[in-house]
Amino acid sequence: MADEVFDFEKLHTRYRPKIYRYLCRLAGENEAEDLCQEVFVKVERNLTSFRNEAQLSTWLYRIATNSFYDRLRSPSFKQKSKEYPIGIDDNTLEKRDFTTQQQTPGIDQQVIRDEMNACIRGYIDQLPENYRTVLLLSEEEGLKNREIAEILQVSLDNVKIRLHRAKAKLKVSLQGNCDFYLDERSEISCDRKQKRDRE
Repeated sequence: MADEVFDFEKLHTRYRPKIYRYLCRLAGENEAEDLCQEVFVKVERNLTSFRNEAQLSTWLYRIATNSFYDRLRSPSFKQKSKEYPIGIDDNTLEKRDFTTQQQTPGIDQQVIRDEMNACIRGYIDQLPENYRTVLLLSEEEGLKNREIAEILQVSLDNVKIRLHRAKAKLKVSLQGNCDFYLDERSEISCDRKQKRDRE
């Protein structure tokens, strides 16, 4: 395992898809490729100084997150964000159910799930950056609170608070804009509320 950790090519092959997906969700598809390249340039440059004080995956997510925040603060990114709002093309990501992270069967069901997941992702993308980052690391990347605390370099309590607030804000947005119901298969589905219902 030690050999694999310090072999850049193996590391790149193993982790690039995860880091790319994470950056797509954080920064949008337009920025993700450049950011991902930047992350792995930093990784290659600093790999010899990695001392196993943290898990390798935690270290990679920290570099990716910091690279995103650096890009977010840049004037050019702020201008681009106005012109091209953050969002992703579902064709570039795996077709997975946001709630279970599993492949979903059936074309009709898949279309419904894709629409529902896109809707939920839209509301996640509207969360403040610090809440969205924590939620993505927890729910999409499957990281534990302790790992998220290491990545963001904040306390465990801070992670728990942000995660709780992110979920609360997301719940309010979803309840205010979506009608949830059980379909004929007893699975959760939703429809967007009409504008007049929300006013």
